[in-house]
Amino acid sequence: MPNLDLAEPGRRDFLFIGACAVVATGATIWPLVDALNPDASSIAVGAPVDVDLGGLEPGGKIVVRWRGLPVVVIARPAAALEKLRDPALISQLADPDSEVLQQPRYARNWRRSIDPVYAVLVGVCTHLGCIPLYYPNPSDVEPTSDWPGGFFCPCHGSRYDLAGRVYKNMPAPYNLPAPPYRMVDGMILRIGENPPGDNFEITSIVQI
Repeated sequence: MPNLDLAEPGRRDFLFIGACAVVATGATIWPLVDALNPDASSIAVGAPVDVDLGGLEPGGKIVVRWRGLPVVVIARPAAALEKLRDPALISQLADPDSEVLQQPRYARNWRRSIDPVYAVLVGVCTHLGCIPLYYPNPSDVEPTSDWPGGFFCPCHGSRYDLAGRVYKNMPAPYNLPAPPYRMVDGMILRIGENPPGDNFEITSIVQI
């Protein structure tokens, strides 16, 4: 995977920064959660970040910053979870079984998560590093016609489902990465720390 601490920005970095500027002007801005986060110096060196799921409604999202990456946490309603197992959807996905190393072992399942409801994904398109936008509901209008619900990259049109699995024939070659994380208790999720017995590192994935 590319070095995330390069001194000089490259093409992916400029696209990432540009996408941030575009998203910041739109109505679909991902809210940042600060209440439980460590200070900036701790985040910079990769300290775990706690996320309180107590106020996250079905279909909602929270975004936090971890190791300089936007990590999105979404709450998937029952209908969305059912769709993730729909053979019609699975047939359209490039890597429906998460065979490529883009997630920890404990997230290599049909939902790509520990808890079925909560998806935890790095919000960076695996094509050129833009930020995919979150459109959870099916639509005939936005962001495209016949939209099934999921993540849409505004730069080159890559599509991902609500588990971060990329569709076939997209510019993006891989599923969205899933970072190390664990559930501390029923409503606190800790990003950057594995469950006991696991040692997954984000640096081991194929690509961000």
